[in-house]
Amino acid sequence: MNNLTNIDFSNPQALYLLLLLIPLIAWYIYRQGSATPYLSYSNVSQLKNAPVTWKNYLRHILFVLRVLAISLLIVVLARPQTSESWENSQSRGLNIMLALDVSSSMLAEDFNPNRLEASKNIATQFISGRRNDRMGLVVFAGESFTQCPLTTDHAVLINYFNEVKSGLLEDGTAIGVGLANAVNRLKNIDSPSKIIILLTDGENNKGEISPADAAKIAETYNIRVYTIGVGSRGTAPYPVQTPFGKQYKNVKVNIDEDVLKEIANTTGGEYFRATNNKKLKQIYTDINEMERSKIEVKKYSQKHEKFMPFALLALVVIGLEILLKHTILRNIP
Repeated sequence: MNNLTNIDFSNPQALYLLLLLIPLIAWYIYRQGSATPYLSYSNVSQLKNAPVTWKNYLRHILFVLRVLAISLLIVVLARPQTSESWENSQSRGLNIMLALDVSSSMLAEDFNPNRLEASKNIATQFISGRRNDRMGLVVFAGESFTQCPLTTDHAVLINYFNEVKSGLLEDGTAIGVGLANAVNRLKNIDSPSKIIILLTDGENNKGEISPADAAKIAETYNIRVYTIGVGSRGTAPYPVQTPFGKQYKNVKVNIDEDVLKEIANTTGGEYFRATNNKKLKQIYTDINEMERSKIEVKKYSQKHEKFMPFALLALVVIGLEILLKHTILRNIP
C-alpha cells in the first residue's frame, strides 16, 4: 500500500456503488432486532447465569468483513491511479537585437581592455543568461550591417560577437542607420516582445536616417529601445600608432546623451550611462531584470495503476471471513 498518496480514479462513477452498502447495513441492523436465534432446552435455569463470552461481541465481525470486502472491490472497479508528472518548458521568449557601435573611438581604453572588447564580453554574458530568447546582432559605424540575424542558437551568436572588431566598416557614428537596421530585423516578427539594446560612445555624424526618425519607426512597430552611452566623463586614453610604437593621447568623450534619451523615451525604453566595466555590467543586469522571458509550460503525466493493493486486501478480507465463519465463529446448525 505504499505510494498511494495523490490517487485519482479512472472510473470514478463506480464509487457510487458504495451507496448500495447503506441499505445492506440497514437490513443487517433490522435483521438483528427481528430475527433472534434460539435453541430448545428442557430447563433454562442453568443458562440464566451463563457468562457472555468474547465470541458474543465478535459475532458482527463477519458482516463488517463482508462490507469491507465489497467496498474494496468497488474501489478496484473504480481503478485507482497515481501519476508521475513533469514539465516540458516551451519558450515564448523575447526577440532582442543588439546594436553595437564599432567605430574607431570604441578602441579608447577607459574600459578594460577597451570599450569595444568590454562591450562584447559583457554582452556575451547577457546572451548566455537569456536562454529562452531569440537574439541577433547589428553593428554600425559610418554604415551598418547585420552581423547575425535573430537566432536561438546563442553559441553561434557569441561566435559572431567574437569576430566583431573595429575597422569592419567605414568610420563614423551612424546611430540612426544602426537603429533602423535593427528595427528592420524585428518589424515583421509577430510578437509583442521586441527589444533593441543600442550601445554607442559617440554622436550621430553619418547616415541618411536620423536617430529621431529611426526611433519613430521603432515606436510604430512597438519595439522598445534601451540605449547605452559608453565612455568615462571628461577625457579617455586613446591608442595612437606612431613610428615609435603605440602611444596614448587623451581625447574628449562626446556622447550625445540627449539623442539617446530621446530614442529611449520615444520607444518606451530607458537610457543608461556606463563609465566603466562594472557599471556596464550592472546596466545589462538591470535590463535583464526588466525584460524577463515569458515561459509557456506544458505538463505531462504518466499514470500508474494502483488497484492491485486494494484487490489483494479484498482477497485477504474475504479469506479471513471464510476462515472465521467456519472456525471460531461457526454457527451451530
